[in-house]
Amino acid sequence: MSPVQTGELNAAHLSVAIVAARFNDFIVTSLLRGAVEAWESHGGAADRLVIARVPGAFELPVAARQCAASGRFAAVIAFGCVIRGDTAHFDFVAGECARGLARVALDTGVPVMFGVLTVETAEQAIQRAAVRAGNKGGEAMLGAIEMANLLPRLA
Repeated sequence: MSPVQTGELNAAHLSVAIVAARFNDFIVTSLLRGAVEAWESHGGAADRLVIARVPGAFELPVAARQCAASGRFAAVIAFGCVIRGDTAHFDFVAGECARGLARVALDTGVPVMFGVLTVETAEQAIQRAAVRAGNKGGEAMLGAIEMANLLPRLA
């Protein structure tokens, strides 16, 4: 059997971009905190982490594409929060955001982590952005670090 390739959780040599929506900022800010904590705890340097804010989740793919295409970043993380309401707005925003971010990753070859919470209620969003255990921002950062270290091994 061939050896299994994995990406290590070492951010010391990486540069990562985060694109984060301002809409539902009370949730997104908590995701950012979790990501920054994970970045720092895995050796990431503050000057090699760039955070760009955009109006909402729908704008995340275009900012992510700009970051990924720049050649400056080993990975991009997108943070947002779309909470279902009484209209179809949720389906359009969440679906197009996910589709756009997947396209950026596939078109550029740069890992793009989907850190956009798509939830039914604000309470669900608060649980997923918890400062303690289960912060999806920290999880997205760990995924970004792992993928950024794995892809060069596969080339």
